[in-house]
Amino acid sequence: MMQSVSYVHAQNTENKQVERLQRAIFIFNVGNQVAWPNATDFKEVTIGVLGPDRTAIDVKAMAQQRSIDGKPVKVVTYSKVKDIGDIQILYVNNRFNYAIEYILQSIKGKNILLVSEDYAYNASMINMVNVGSSFEYEINLSLLTAENFTVAPSLSQNAVTSVQKWKALFKNTQSLLEKEQAILADKTKELLEKDTLLKSQEDILATQKDTIYQQEKSLQTKELDFKKQLDSIDILLSMNQLQEQKYEDKVALEKVLEKQIRDQIQFLKTQQEQIEESTQKLDLQEALLAEQNEEISEATSIIDTQQAIISNEKKINYLLIAITGLLLLGAIYFYINYRKKRALSTTLMAKNKEISTQAKKLALKNDEVEQFAYIASHDLKEPLNTISSLIMLIKEESGDTLDAMTLENLEYMDASSTRMRSLIETLLQHSKLGAMRDVELVDCNALLRDLQKDLATVIQKNQVVFDIDPLPAVMASKVELRLVFQNLIANGIKFRKATTTPVIKISYSKDADAAFPDQYYHTFNVTDNGIGIPTEHQEKIFTIFQRLHADEAYEGSGIGLAHSKKIVHAHGGSISVESAPGFGSTFSFTLPV
Repeated sequence: MMQSVSYVHAQNTENKQVERLQRAIFIFNVGNQVAWPNATDFKEVTIGVLGPDRTAIDVKAMAQQRSIDGKPVKVVTYSKVKDIGDIQILYVNNRFNYAIEYILQSIKGKNILLVSEDYAYNASMINMVNVGSSFEYEINLSLLTAENFTVAPSLSQNAVTSVQKWKALFKNTQSLLEKEQAILADKTKELLEKDTLLKSQEDILATQKDTIYQQEKSLQTKELDFKKQLDSIDILLSMNQLQEQKYEDKVALEKVLEKQIRDQIQFLKTQQEQIEESTQKLDLQEALLAEQNEEISEATSIIDTQQAIISNEKKINYLLIAITGLLLLGAIYFYINYRKKRALSTTLMAKNKEISTQAKKLALKNDEVEQFAYIASHDLKEPLNTISSLIMLIKEESGDTLDAMTLENLEYMDASSTRMRSLIETLLQHSKLGAMRDVELVDCNALLRDLQKDLATVIQKNQVVFDIDPLPAVMASKVELRLVFQNLIANGIKFRKATTTPVIKISYSKDADAAFPDQYYHTFNVTDNGIGIPTEHQEKIFTIFQRLHADEAYEGSGIGLAHSKKIVHAHGGSISVESAPGFGSTFSFTLPV
């Protein structure tokens, strides 16, 4: 199974590498077939790549080997359209959701050649689409001519020249993608079958391991029995050696006595006259026998001592056997625990893999939702623009012939379309919040000082009084955190009685999480002396486009607190409000330490 996975992975990697190489070659080929009106003003060609795109790496590698119009190539990257500087070629891929109209407006009149990928037909100067391991493209001569670019005939001849061909090209690309997906499904099925076979083999191997374990346990029992038999044999051998030693001692003693008796007989026969001396010698022999009897008694005592030592050794052996049994039981216990831990580890790895898969799916869904919000808002603005244009056309062509009621209705329609356009723009801004692409260490004190400078006109007009505690530096998106403080301060100034001088107090504390004591949060409190919020409406105010007052009383779109809630939640914190009508409000939001 690992070989199959490696093969599929290697094949996919190879296809990606070919595609990336073809993309870089295409950019260089386009650069060599387009002439700049200000070509004499730059000594090197600078290619800008918009967004976190690996194409920048591929173009840099290609720049070491190739040139454009005989000039060396330099590669730079940009994360924002507004940061684009003095470059000659700009590459952007549609998967990073940059608005092509905004890009064209930003580079207008700068002699920058725009090369895009996967955008709509005729939307860019030169737009390409990946087909297999190569690329097809279409060119917009009107945009190129407007920027005074000169295009080589070969570039125009090989381009896709109609919407129908472009759509057919996308259909072919979709067909290739479906074939690749079918091949991938077949590979996946094959891998699943091999995985099933591997699991069966693992089950067989586990059964064999259990059998071997039982055999090892039986062998250990037999070894213990054999050891006991050896111990019994050693004891019998020791006893036999003692008995042989006693027998040899007796034989030696009998030989000595026999020799002595023979000598005595010889003495009796040959020396009758020395009977007294022989008697004395006999007395001496009897004394010697008495000493030998004492030696025999001592030997018997030694034998008894050795038998006691042997008995103690038996007890020690039994104790060693018991200790060995306990060690064996301990080893079995640790082995069972090891098997349990291994099973738990396998389960944990599976859970982690499942969580990772769910996280990837959730990230993909979030990207799809954001893209849908952008596309929906972009497409919704088109009919509103058409309505506004038609109303303006009717006023210009028939304004003198229309009655006052009709003109008033046209004014209402124009105002409604303008308000609808504003709501769509607000919804688009709301969908882009919380991405947190530029998280950094933000000094909240400096941020509030800058915010007060920007709101200086409003603050002086309303004579706002601030009471701000020393605040910490936090890890956050500086732009989005500034928007949270701005919304809360602006609400405190706006929602008050006309005769009340607004007082804004900002305090701070560091608090531990009740569920996880090791996790701490920065808590910011923004308190005002405004009109307050009824309890039943305190959750409603954080919903997008929810307003508690008419436009005539307090202006606004009802989006500020919804923006703040989305930003705080994206940073891993929470936001809430405590208020009572007529006594002001305290908005609290947290950020994780």
